[in-house]
Amino acid sequence: MEKSGSQKSKSPSQLIDARIKELDDWRGTMLSQLRTLIRETDPDVVEEWKWRGVPVWYHDGMICTGETYKNVVKMTFAKGAALKDPSGLFNSSLDGNTRRAIDFHEGEKIDEKALKTLFRAAVSLNKSKAKS
Repeated sequence: MEKSGSQKSKSPSQLIDARIKELDDWRGTMLSQLRTLIRETDPDVVEEWKWRGVPVWYHDGMICTGETYKNVVKMTFAKGAALKDPSGLFNSSLDGNTRRAIDFHEGEKIDEKALKTLFRAAVSLNKSKAKS
């Protein structure tokens, strides 16, 4: 990836594009698929680039992050503990009072319908908190 000085002139979406391309393995493909699902689910979602290289998605507040590690792509929902997860997608960060995460490993298939439902619930939760 380019030096941070040149990153400042790029939009968060461009930085996320560059991160996906830079990964050049299953993690980039997974992050790209997750991003596509997020954008399909909520066309009004806002992308940000935080904490030295983490994609973050917002709608009336933070919804989730898309962190990449050596063996996992982690999708952390900021208010995941407050969301119903009938499909049991959350498989990480289960002990906290606020966040919940989904760890995706190489070769795993995304349950697109369940993930979109969970993402919509997170957006609805943010909208309800924004009105109060």
